[in-house]
Amino acid sequence: MMAAAFPLSTAAPPSPPLVGRSVAAYSPSSSFEFYRNHRGRAHRGLCAAAARRDVRCTLRMRLQPPVAARSATALAAAQGQAEAAPSSGAGEGSLWVVFLATAVAVCGSFEFGTCVGYSAPAQAGIVSDFGLSNSEYGVFGSVLTIGAMIGALTSGHLADNLGRKMTMRLAAIIGIVGWFTIYFAKGAAMLYLGRILLGYCTGVLSYVVPVFISEIAPKDLRGGLASSNQLFICSGCSAAYIIGALLSWRSLVLVGLLPCAFLLVGLLFIPESPRWLANTGRVKEFHASLQKLRGENADVSEEATEIREYIESLRSLPKARVQDLFQSKNMYAAIVGVGLMVFQQLGGINALGFYTSYIFSSAGFSGKLGTTLIGIFQIPITLFGALLMDRSGRRALLLVSASGTFLGCFLTGLSFYFKVHVLFFYWSCLPSITQFGAQFVFSGWRDNGRAALLQSSDTIRKPDGSLNWQ
Repeated sequence: MMAAAFPLSTAAPPSPPLVGRSVAAYSPSSSFEFYRNHRGRAHRGLCAAAARRDVRCTLRMRLQPPVAARSATALAAAQGQAEAAPSSGAGEGSLWVVFLATAVAVCGSFEFGTCVGYSAPAQAGIVSDFGLSNSEYGVFGSVLTIGAMIGALTSGHLADNLGRKMTMRLAAIIGIVGWFTIYFAKGAAMLYLGRILLGYCTGVLSYVVPVFISEIAPKDLRGGLASSNQLFICSGCSAAYIIGALLSWRSLVLVGLLPCAFLLVGLLFIPESPRWLANTGRVKEFHASLQKLRGENADVSEEATEIREYIESLRSLPKARVQDLFQSKNMYAAIVGVGLMVFQQLGGINALGFYTSYIFSSAGFSGKLGTTLIGIFQIPITLFGALLMDRSGRRALLLVSASGTFLGCFLTGLSFYFKVHVLFFYWSCLPSITQFGAQFVFSGWRDNGRAALLQSSDTIRKPDGSLNWQ
């Protein structure tokens, strides 16, 4: 054991100074003096034992380093372990940059929610101030989707050419202009223009925010941080419902302006997406952004290599065309992805969201109280759906929530039909109850639908050229 721990050498190491009382008691000089002065047998035996103890003590002292040297060695080893620990991955202290960047990005999600939820509590005030009919106000509520379609069509090109941060900055500026247009509106035309601008803002943010979050997040946090996008969309909608029951429609504009302002200011303090920087060939900025997100002491060489290899693999593939969607190897994935988006919008839940206050009032229920209750209960239901997303699976939760949404919307329409034609009193309160169910269940459907689409966007091609939808 001693030979294994201490390698042999041809030259004997110098003896360390022997200090202490025990060493002085068994030094060779004192032993030989004792032997020379006492020549008796008993004394000679005692001296021989003392000499053997002296040899063992000397060997032991030579093999063990001094106390100061042992302490210095232990301290150096501890410092080496402390310095090597952060380099094994992203440093714990670096996560605050990822969380800060996510918090700034979800201000865009919150803005999305306020734009969607604004029309419901503002309906009574706008109709009374401008004398709009229900059909004219219906145009005000629905042109948001027209602007969103235009924004969605241009969002990909903007994000690829201008970058993720600049695209979010542009959307926030357009959102601010849209809100001020509504605030200073003198007629229906300005209301429509402001609503279209807000729709364009939401269409761009609905794409670039989840893409930015998924590109900056570490692998082990990507799912949870990406689900925060939908949570803050629902939170913005709920905030518009709750605050709109207390403020006038012009004062409610401030609720939409605040997240745009926070987004503009916050973008100054967060790094750009490393993947976009690598894709555009900005090598130095790419490494600086990735290092800032993962921590100064983190080893990002492996992740940087993976990102570069992934980008190179995408560039080596043939340029995608619209005709590729109709190939047999891509048809199934295209039908699933597009079908989730299309049927989510055609389900009719947006009509309930845009005109919630009017629907409650028509059902004989307080419009302000109804929108407030929906705003309160919608957030925990959405959070519950996000927690179930990884436990129950996307497909199972989509089936359950889609079925509940259909049942809620069907009963809402049926109750209004009976109210008009049958005139039963107890049917008048049914729209309020069924709309609660439709809103609750759809929040889980929308959350999981977007999560499934986000997963399918991280695709790579198989060796045969077909898409690998995971």
